[in-house]
Amino acid sequence: MTSEGPRDVRMRGFRERASVASVQAWVDARPDVVGSEKVGLHGAWDRVLVEDLTSACDVPAFSRAAMDGWAVRGEDTFGASETSPIELHVVGLALPGQSAQVEVGRGQAVRIMTGAPLPAGADAVLRAEDGDERGERLQVRGVAPPKRHVGQAGEDVRRGQRLLEAGRRLRPQDVALAASVGQATLRVKQRPRVAIFATGDELLAAGEAPRDEHIVDSNTPMLDALVRRDGGEVVAADRLRDDRERIKRALSWVKADVILVSGGSSVGQEDHAPGIVAEEGELAIHGVALRPAAPTGAGLLSERPVFLLPGNPVSCLSAYDLFAGRAVRRFAGRAPEWPYRATRLPLRAKISSALGRVDYVRVRVGEDGVEPLMSRGASILSSTTEADGFLLVAEGSEGYPPGHVVEVFLYDAV
Repeated sequence: MTSEGPRDVRMRGFRERASVASVQAWVDARPDVVGSEKVGLHGAWDRVLVEDLTSACDVPAFSRAAMDGWAVRGEDTFGASETSPIELHVVGLALPGQSAQVEVGRGQAVRIMTGAPLPAGADAVLRAEDGDERGERLQVRGVAPPKRHVGQAGEDVRRGQRLLEAGRRLRPQDVALAASVGQATLRVKQRPRVAIFATGDELLAAGEAPRDEHIVDSNTPMLDALVRRDGGEVVAADRLRDDRERIKRALSWVKADVILVSGGSSVGQEDHAPGIVAEEGELAIHGVALRPAAPTGAGLLSERPVFLLPGNPVSCLSAYDLFAGRAVRRFAGRAPEWPYRATRLPLRAKISSALGRVDYVRVRVGEDGVEPLMSRGASILSSTTEADGFLLVAEGSEGYPPGHVVEVFLYDAV
C-alpha cells in the first residue's frame, strides 16, 4: 500500500514477488484467535487436546480374570501335570459384572470367566485347557502359580496418572482410554471456521456439466476437502461473479477465521480481490516466486487472514497447501507442515527450473525412481490425479539431473 492508498496492479503486472519462505513466515506470525471447546467422546477423534487428561481412578479397579478357567490358590496347583493331576473342589462361579459370593479356601476352586472379579482367597487363574471339571471335582493338569492370568488392580491405569498431554491429536485409542477412566468430555481446540469463495463469470456449480464458454468450479470441492482434512470447518462456500461490490460485501460480511478466495487473484481487468483486500484491510503479499501459483496473495481483513488463491486448479492446490492450509492447520492446533508422507527417491529424468523461484513438480513413482509428469500446465487438474505426489525444486536451484535423489511428498495419506 502506498501513501496515496492501495496501488491498482491490474494490467500492470507484479513489481516483485515474495519468496515462499517469507510468505510462510507471515502465515506463522498470525496470532491464533481460535479458542477451545468441550466435546463428547464421539466427537473427539482427530481433534487436538488443549489440557492434560489425568485419571481419577485405577483401571481396572479390582483384580480380575484374564482367562476363562478356574480361580485357585496358586500353590494348590504346584506339581500338577497331565500324568499326575491334582484334584480340587469346585465351590462356585464368578461372572463379569458380579461380585464373587464365595471365598476360595485351600483345595478349592471357583469356575471363572474372563473379566470377572477374582474371588477372595484366590491368587491365580487356571486356564480352561489345563483342567477337567466333572461335577464338583476339578482335575488340575497344569500349574498356575500366583498372579498367573490375573489382571491386577491398576495395572492399566493408576489414579493420578497423566494419560494424555495437551497438544496431542487424538487417536481412536486415545478416546477409548478417556472412556475407560470415566471421562465423558474432552477439551479440544475449536475447528477454525473457513469461508470459501470462487470468483469468475465463467464458473458453473460443481455437479453441472461444462457447456459453451463456461467451466465447472472444481476448486470449491477441492478446497472444502482440504480444509476438512486439515481440521477446519467450512462455514460458507459461494460462487461470486466478477462484480467488485458483490465480492467486497461477501468478504466483509462473512464470519470466519480464515477466508479463501479462488480466482481473481492476479493482475487482470476482472481480478478485483487484491484491490478489495488492500482497500478494506491489508494486502501483505501479492505475487509469490512459485511455479505454478505465482499470482497468490495474502492479507488481513479485520485481523482475519485472507488468502487469494489462483483460479487454475493446480496453482490453487499448491498455494493452499503451502500457505492457506498452513494457517488452517496451525489454528486447528496441528503441525503447520503439510500432512503428506515423504520419501527419498532418485530422479529418472531431468527437471529444469530457474533461480529465485520454487517449482512445484508433479511426479509419478516407479520401482526404480521418480519421474516428472510431462504435463505441467497449471490448469491440467488431471495431472494431480495421475501423479503419485510432488516435489519442490528449491529457489536456489536451476533443477536436478537424472539420478539426483529428491524428497517426494505422496498425495495418499497412508
